[in-house]
Amino acid sequence: MIWKRLFVFTLLMVFLQGMVFGQRSDPEMIRIETLDGNIMIGTLLSESDDQLVMEVEGIGEITVQKSNIRRIDWIDPSRIRNGEYWFDNPQGTRYFFAPNAIGLRKGHGYYQNTWVFFNNVNYGVTNNFSIGGGLVPGFLLGGGLSATPVWILPKLSIPIAYDKVHLAAGAMIGGTLGSDGGGGGLLYGSGTFGSSDNNVTVGLGYGFAGGELSDTPLVNISGMYRVKRTVYLLTEIYFLPGIEESGFALFGGRWAPERFAVDFGILSPLSVNADIIGLPWLGVTIPFGR
Repeated sequence: MIWKRLFVFTLLMVFLQGMVFGQRSDPEMIRIETLDGNIMIGTLLSESDDQLVMEVEGIGEITVQKSNIRRIDWIDPSRIRNGEYWFDNPQGTRYFFAPNAIGLRKGHGYYQNTWVFFNNVNYGVTNNFSIGGGLVPGFLLGGGLSATPVWILPKLSIPIAYDKVHLAAGAMIGGTLGSDGGGGGLLYGSGTFGSSDNNVTVGLGYGFAGGELSDTPLVNISGMYRVKRTVYLLTEIYFLPGIEESGFALFGGRWAPERFAVDFGILSPLSVNADIIGLPWLGVTIPFGR
């Protein structure tokens, strides 16, 4: 069955990330962005109040005045591969739709648009807590609809081991502006195993509406694997335990230069008797923050 194949694919990504990433290296290198837009990566040799000295491969020892620096980042030497800097995943806390258990850093956030209709904004209040919200503009739905679906997205993330294990709890709480209909949503808990580049998440969620909580959980298994500097493989699987051929899956990829990310994939039902094979998925993410 399709879901079994996707499950095996997800487990394979866990195995691959374990092979590719070993133990953490202590940061020894810095990445500097100057006021005129130049970017330099090298080993910090010395630093004073006014300047710093660094060793840059292919250039040698250089001195940079701090008054000319816009931003300094410490980087893990393991992110230098074949002479290239593999920057942080610009969408490392979310798959196509589902969040993982890795937290947004304080002061960091992102805007995400999916299928033009769905708009999300998330922001790291602390390194362990983020808050987000979203909406579907009613006029985009056509038919003279004035109601606007909205939702909020709180998430608490707890790192258990650096680049190894994270746990999270959160919710998607929604309603409709301009309508008398009641609200509802989903309460969830999840665990993510791996780094922000290569990981697998297992989540369990319970829907609620009208003051009632669902008796049947929604299970989510998601995975991410970075195959190149700007290319990732993604998958998400959702199903209801004990209900034959329930749920759906998303699988595809992400093209992610440093300042944005584009997700593309196929949304497919897990049932072999479904009337449709799959629907295209397209999303864009723009990170922001310091």
